[in-house]
Amino acid sequence: MLRRVINPFLFLPLALSMNSINLLSSETKNYIDNVLEEKSNVIFVDYQEIEKIVLNNKELKSLQNLVTSARFNLSSQIAQRYPSLDFQAIGLPKYVAGKNYSSNSQTLKTSQFTANPSLNIKWDLIDPLRGSEIKIAKENYKIANNNFEIKKKDLIQEARLRYHKYKKSYQEIKNKKFTLDLSITSFENAQTKLEAGIGTKFEVLEAEAQLSRDKQSLNEKKIIHEINKISLKEILNIKGDFKINKEQNLIGFWNHRLNKNINEGLDKNLSLKNLILQKSIKNSQANSFLAQNKPNIYISNTLSSTFSKGESLTTNIDSEKSASNYTNTISLNFAWKIFDGGQNKNSYKSKIKDAEAEKYAYENLKNVLTTSISKAYLNLKLNEEKILSSLKEIESSQESVRLSRLRYDVGISTLKDVLVRQSELSNANSKHINAIYNYNLNIDELERLTFLDKSKNCLDSKNTKIKDTESICNIQR
Repeated sequence: MLRRVINPFLFLPLALSMNSINLLSSETKNYIDNVLEEKSNVIFVDYQEIEKIVLNNKELKSLQNLVTSARFNLSSQIAQRYPSLDFQAIGLPKYVAGKNYSSNSQTLKTSQFTANPSLNIKWDLIDPLRGSEIKIAKENYKIANNNFEIKKKDLIQEARLRYHKYKKSYQEIKNKKFTLDLSITSFENAQTKLEAGIGTKFEVLEAEAQLSRDKQSLNEKKIIHEINKISLKEILNIKGDFKINKEQNLIGFWNHRLNKNINEGLDKNLSLKNLILQKSIKNSQANSFLAQNKPNIYISNTLSSTFSKGESLTTNIDSEKSASNYTNTISLNFAWKIFDGGQNKNSYKSKIKDAEAEKYAYENLKNVLTTSISKAYLNLKLNEEKILSSLKEIESSQESVRLSRLRYDVGISTLKDVLVRQSELSNANSKHINAIYNYNLNIDELERLTFLDKSKNCLDSKNTKIKDTESICNIQR
């Protein structure tokens, strides 16, 4: 019955733990344990909280600024719909002084302060470029938003991958400690038999070599575990230390059929939507080149005035004399670039070809996504089978180790057989750890690719609970 979960680490004779304490404390807890010692002020990181924590990622904050930039650019382009107001002042004030001498007339003098402010209002009634530029800005803003969401989902998936890898490395350490305990017992039994005269030196050397290999393997797993911890801290932007629930379990079940996975994935994929937007941008850019050969019609109103004090070109200057005047001009204006040698027409054709290229890129990405979703789905089903088969293999290997140990104790088997069975049990545990790890990765990958959610309950094709005892649905989560 697979309803009860087989815990491979419960299979330890009582004597194993008693005999291994001294050796582990003197040899295994070496300088590596000092490097990997626990730190204070730790925080707890749960799988469900990863999505919120990832929002603190520096790369994601950089993309947020790009979204803001695109939004401001859109507002800038929309502002073209409104009239513009310009104020200009030539000489505020301007002072002119001089003399005009002529032998045939009187000398004229100039001493005058002047100011010439003007106010100009311009409103484009028909601007062929404006519509395309606003549309391009809108689509660039959508692309920036999509890029932010794509990066966020990629970071969440990567963070979850590192989270699962960190858990996996912890389980591998437990497995190697379990194997090391078995090797310690085998070494002690070989020494005891040798001292009693019923064993051989070869068996002692063989057990000692296996013990050395298991110690080295354990130290390697500890280093890998610490590297995985550093990697997880980096993507979650955690400054201090942290802890997680290190027990390995299934994060959920996938109750969606393959066709639904593919259809939903293609319909909601943001990268595909970006390619559609890119194609639209290329078409808008093409239209903007043609628009440059269309007339531009606008209204302008110019209010200009002149203020002066003093006199200009007169024989006697009256410094107190002042004058002013103003004019207001309103006009409907027309500008049309009729011929440019074919420059805009060729640029239009270039952008149309760019838009066609985006169409092929879209079709290619659809094929890639369909393949990726199918692979993730099929690998999930494969890992479901591996989880079940590895549980059976663990159960069989546990019994094989027990029987081989009994046979060796009564002298009808060799130590080599015991060591082989130990290795088989360790490999079975590793297969189970890897199967759960890969299963969880497949669940996360399918969520990322299809935008569908995993379920807490395992259902069949008719949305009913599966009662088969030999099913992934009955593995304890």
